[in-house]
Amino acid sequence: MLDSLPLVLALLISSVFLVWLFRYLKLPAIIAYFTVGLILGPHCIGVLPDSESSRHVAEFGIVFLMFSIGLEFSLPKLHSMRNILFGLGGAQVLITLLTSMGLALWSGLDLTSAFVIGSAFTMSSTAIVSKILMQRIDLDSRHGRLAIGILIFQDIVVIPILILIPALGVSTNDWSSVFLMSLLKIIFLFFILFKFGKPVISFWFSVVANQRSRELFIMNVLMITLLFSFATKMAGLSYSIGAFMAGMLISETRYRYQVESDIAAFRDLLLGLFFISIGMLLNINEIASNISYVILITFGFILFKAFVISLLTRLFNYEIGVGIRTGLILAQAGEFSFVILSLARNENLIGANEFQVILAASLFSMILAPFIIQYNGRIARYLSKSYSRNSADMIQAIESTGQSLKGHVILCGYGRSGQYLARFLKEENISFIAIDIDPSRVSEASAGGEHVMYGDASRRVVLEAAGIKTAKMLVITYTNLKSCMKLLNVIQDTCKDIPVIVRTRDDTYMDDIRSAGASEVVPETLEGSLMLASHALIILGVPLNRVVKRIRSFRKERYKLFKGYFSGMSDAETEAKEAQLKLHTIEIHPKSHVYSWKLIQIPFTMFNVELKYLRRPNMLEDIKPRDDIILSKGDILVVLGTMKEIDVLEKYILTGK
Repeated sequence: MLDSLPLVLALLISSVFLVWLFRYLKLPAIIAYFTVGLILGPHCIGVLPDSESSRHVAEFGIVFLMFSIGLEFSLPKLHSMRNILFGLGGAQVLITLLTSMGLALWSGLDLTSAFVIGSAFTMSSTAIVSKILMQRIDLDSRHGRLAIGILIFQDIVVIPILILIPALGVSTNDWSSVFLMSLLKIIFLFFILFKFGKPVISFWFSVVANQRSRELFIMNVLMITLLFSFATKMAGLSYSIGAFMAGMLISETRYRYQVESDIAAFRDLLLGLFFISIGMLLNINEIASNISYVILITFGFILFKAFVISLLTRLFNYEIGVGIRTGLILAQAGEFSFVILSLARNENLIGANEFQVILAASLFSMILAPFIIQYNGRIARYLSKSYSRNSADMIQAIESTGQSLKGHVILCGYGRSGQYLARFLKEENISFIAIDIDPSRVSEASAGGEHVMYGDASRRVVLEAAGIKTAKMLVITYTNLKSCMKLLNVIQDTCKDIPVIVRTRDDTYMDDIRSAGASEVVPETLEGSLMLASHALIILGVPLNRVVKRIRSFRKERYKLFKGYFSGMSDAETEAKEAQLKLHTIEIHPKSHVYSWKLIQIPFTMFNVELKYLRRPNMLEDIKPRDDIILSKGDILVVLGTMKEIDVLEKYILTGK
């Protein structure tokens, strides 16, 4: 233990520092783990030994990666995306694999090495692509959906590849029979598991979950995963196949999301160890001596893969600009490239020199990926003039409608909620323009005579074309929080005075969304619960006026626009004066106790009173409270609270008592 402690400390310190550094530089954490393995590995400093035990520990990273992939598989989702998956994704994998194998054979390599290299180059990085697309709010765009669809097919096709590689490593010339036997084994296992395994797993997980112990639940997940991995290993297959099957089986139960959340930490940590072990395999001297080949293969691979995907996307009736963006997004190697290379190395299917060159080229492509993906739109518009014209035409189409309207409503998103709101607006003869990024929805709605335009509402030019500066209100109906926050930031920079109403699924992030500039946030689940409660109470015989009063009272507690009002003489007739929240104004005079104070110095929370905004003489608009504002003569504080609490606060502000 004493001998291994410095080793563990060196590993942890270098990992923490480099992961922080790479995240700060906006680079994938995967590259940081490679760097740790390279620096501390046997070919550099030599702190980490390239031992059999360390490789066994790293193999658990692959196990949990495959388990996570299995959890993500959904048969209905696969069926809905079948054209992209099995058409576009299948064509990309086949062309990339065959072309890479052909070039490898032409350069003098044998068939097995060519197959390994082609399989590695076929993969793209799910971790890098999905993370960057989420950050850029591009998952629901056309190029985003195409990229994710191709990635899913790559995850599917890695299963037969992982079956075939051990079969190729068997010392026999009859590879076809070995592969066929492996395939029959896995088909048999899948049949048994999904025929009889689902009810057993569901029952067992319910038994464990009923104990309400998170520790027991996590241990159970680890046990099931490793048990399946061991079973497939005993059947002559790899550990990763069993983990994948366990993930698929659990994904069909109602415990899927809890399992996914609980194993995230284990998976990320073990994956980090796996990538460190891959970094340990990099020989900097061999890479340096073959650097020209590494650079040539890296850029040739990126350009070829981007070209193939762009061309295939065009053949599948998408415009060339969308194809270029999709190709650039997927023009890199992926996590499974290293899994394939590592497994092939263990089976002695690829030479040491070829292994180093392909490993380095794959790594370099992943280092370049974030920069290429970041500028995919600009590159597509530069390479495709028609894509630029289409973008300009889209803006012009929105502008031709938006500029003709005044005092209208802008609907960002035209899904179910947006369409319901549009019906009410039409009944009240209120003009509106809707912007949606789903082309099929836009074409169907436009055919029905709706003012629905295709576009990304989070772009400033689109909002200006929709007439945001002359609009009366803007409504956001997105369910994705990041998309909503991105749009709110653009609105604050473009026209921050426009009232903005945001629809969300629940009330978890209401305060955050309001802080980002929303005038009001309407949680869908909350309103559904209120309607459910009101119907139930009415059926149970509660008088309608009492039901309305309770619903109104609840909304005042949750919604800013319903919360508080300036009191009048008639208010005492309905509710007790002391218990009702009210808005009240307090004017600052030179003799006031808090005169020339900063707002942060007034302890509003101590009095259980909220400062809503500040009014100043000769200023037409209310000022949002900021800690650094210094109070001066004539300033008016607008506060919210009960009259009893407001009276105490006002006395303190004026006299200090």
